Amino acid sequence: MKQKEMFLQADAALRSVLDRLIPTQLTMPAPSDWTRRPDPTLGDIVAEHARDEAWVPDVLSGRTIDEVGDTYDGDLLGQDPIAAYDRLNDLATGAVNRELDPDAIVHLSYGDFTLAEYLQHVSIYRAFQAWSIARLIGLDYSLPAPLVENLWEQIVPQADAWRTMGVFGPEIDVSPQADLETRLLGKTGYWVP
Repeated sequence: MKQKEMFLQADAALRSVLDRLIPTQLTMPAPSDWTRRPDPTLGDIVAEHARDEAWVPDVLSGRTIDEVGDTYDGDLLGQDPIAAYDRLNDLATGAVNRELDPDAIVHLSYGDFTLAEYLQHVSIYRAFQAWSIARLIGLDYSLPAPLVENLWEQIVPQADAWRTMGVFGPEIDVSPQADLETRLLGKTGYWVP
């Protein structure tokens, strides 16, 4: 299933960026459009990603928000945020690596979708957050080429639909001769020269 492959690639990309954070960077201000939380820090963003990772096994098993309850409320990161995130990431990766039915229905806060669609949704979130966080902290970073190819194949054909839902900003013109990552970032409104 291509969506599964893309999720694993996007999840690994995000982890590779978060694993490079140093503790003092967690207090850096983060863009307000990354979250609904007022005055977010990069630590708040890592906490949201940790919560998102924690939910993956339950979502894949078909559990609903009511069934899970407040299991993931509160501080999931403790005294070592990156190590805690990595543990949750390992659990999510393990769950996604199991045999999955792409047509199974999963229950999200914004509706019911097929498992394949869910993996697409969370792949978009992870991939572009990896790139955005890397830029925020000044990393010399590019999304891995296989992930870029998967995003180009699976996401770009639907970019306008994602844009109307507010997932992507306006398309940014880039040179048609630019590399595939730059063209992907332009199509999805993320490119910053």
